[in-house]
Amino acid sequence: MACFGFFKKSPKGASERSSAPAAASAVTASTISTSRSDEPAAGRHMSRSTDSTASLKSIPALYEERAQDLRVFEFDELRNATNDFSRMNKIGEGGFGSVYKGYIRPPDGEGGKKLVAIKKLNQRGLQGHKQWLAEVQFLGVVEHPNLVKLLGYCAKDGERGIERLLVYEFMPNKSLEDHLFSRAYPGLLWNLRLKVALGVAEGLQYLHEGLEVQVIYRDFKASNVLLDKEFNPKLSDFGLAREGPTEGQTHVSTAVVGTYGYAAPDYIETGHLTIKSDVWSFGVVLYEILTGRRSVDRNRPRNEQKLLDWVRQFPVETRRFYMIMDPRIRNEYSAEAAREIAKLANSCLVKNPKERPSMSEVIECLKRAMEMVPKKESSAKKLNRKRTDSIASRR
Repeated sequence: MACFGFFKKSPKGASERSSAPAAASAVTASTISTSRSDEPAAGRHMSRSTDSTASLKSIPALYEERAQDLRVFEFDELRNATNDFSRMNKIGEGGFGSVYKGYIRPPDGEGGKKLVAIKKLNQRGLQGHKQWLAEVQFLGVVEHPNLVKLLGYCAKDGERGIERLLVYEFMPNKSLEDHLFSRAYPGLLWNLRLKVALGVAEGLQYLHEGLEVQVIYRDFKASNVLLDKEFNPKLSDFGLAREGPTEGQTHVSTAVVGTYGYAAPDYIETGHLTIKSDVWSFGVVLYEILTGRRSVDRNRPRNEQKLLDWVRQFPVETRRFYMIMDPRIRNEYSAEAAREIAKLANSCLVKNPKERPSMSEVIECLKRAMEMVPKKESSAKKLNRKRTDSIASRR
């Protein structure tokens, strides 16, 4: 393949009030960790290079311009929508807190209720509050078909503590993680895997190159890729996202956070964060898509627990390469395309971050690989559509 040639609410009272995070005292680059460093200004270290495009605006500044598009919810409205945050409505849980499904009325009160996902902050953690603020700001600014849509938020301070919630569009087909690794779901067929890979690549490209400010996602993994009713992928969970470097700089110095098995080794070793950190994570997920295996799986034999170490035993140019392919694809894939996807993953996983491709280059490679899908897979496509429709109808 030619693409591998380069290799707002007013206070109701003193004890209880709803507040918008856009308040000048609360939403600034220094008070919220959407800023370009988690360290004090005196401790920052940024080196010069041409590896990365510098950000011209800040996320807080863009948020101030666009925040009016977000709806401010009352806490009681969201509590009623989830039947008092009933376990029956709980659909997920993470470090931030719990996620529930619920029904809300349109802003004008007219028309039927809409199904949404409501994320509720764990009150015990300060880090969760910082991530809540980051999500409000980033998702209040970005807009792309492959990024989950934030509909609004709730911020309530009362005698019983703070309540912080986010309201998103509902994604009925769970996550890429569920469909790759859980036997409760039918395995994704080849054409759908490529569709998901291309969609999330386009989402990352938008964050890296399509905004007035460069955004580093920092937590790209299969569980953060949600699937809508048509199995279109959308990136979710922007709590760890960061702005890119300032003008004349190429990386952000920050505390190392993320998920083991997905974070780039150069970021782990130095704390230097760039868009190429996201590219590494994308390479890991590409191998998960090919193999149907987790990046780290302690339930497997010791020599198979780390995915990247295991796939190295089956070089892409050898006959043994096909031993890595997910058996749930049932040989209904283009062998040539599978090799090119593995080559693309390897290019994303090179040690030197400057040698990794941009997401624009990744997209070109994926599109060419998709053209290699044999026509005979049209029957498989129909079968996969029946399965996905069946899944959606059961929810």
